[in-house]
Amino acid sequence: MNPRAVSAVIIGNEVLTAKVTEANGSLLIRRCRERGIELQSVHLVRDEVDDIVEQLAQCRRHTRYVITSGGVGPTHDDVTVRAVALTLQRPVIRLAEMEANIRGYYGDRPVPAEALRMAEAPAGATLIPSEDVRFPVLECDGVFMLPGVPQLFRVHLEVVLRQLPGKPGSMRQLFLNVGESDIAAVLDGVALARPHVALGSYPTWGEGADHRVRITIEHESAVETAETLEALKVALGGAVIVREE
Repeated sequence: MNPRAVSAVIIGNEVLTAKVTEANGSLLIRRCRERGIELQSVHLVRDEVDDIVEQLAQCRRHTRYVITSGGVGPTHDDVTVRAVALTLQRPVIRLAEMEANIRGYYGDRPVPAEALRMAEAPAGATLIPSEDVRFPVLECDGVFMLPGVPQLFRVHLEVVLRQLPGKPGSMRQLFLNVGESDIAAVLDGVALARPHVALGSYPTWGEGADHRVRITIEHESAVETAETLEALKVALGGAVIVREE
């Protein structure tokens, strides 16, 4: 298991049947990158307990932290809490603090029994408060259970990201006017000489593009990325470089 890495499970039949457009995964990827958090994988699964348990178990074998999206509401297909409890081999209990929050939300109005389902959690779960959300974030043994509604997910995600280990790194880019096959040997040579630096190569198609390939250079150290950038520029030659960023 990677003790610093994160995986994510996006839960919902509505996503896999295109009833809604999935937005939480792309946001999660971008925000993890911006905060220097190592995101190892993102998965999409149905609202089926067995499917969720299987995916959660696989994620926990590889990463210390798992973020889920969806399935924490009051309806019949909200089964994430039960699936997490099964994965962790814990019973489902009702959290008094969450129940108080829900009853406070309804005020003098009757509280539907279904609404109190949102107070359920795996035994041993903790609540992470935030001034930005009405209800706290639910966490149990490194599994963070977030709502699937994008507007709520976005706010809850920021709470979770503050709990995770991360270190923003440095990235530089080269934009080239040649194809990948023309530069593959150069990339191979630099990658072998500097294996601690992450190199990426991304071709571009379509009219209007001012380059054919984008090269990314990444490392925790800005010095390392700068030195690798210079090594690539020398090896490639100035004629193929459109610009650098």
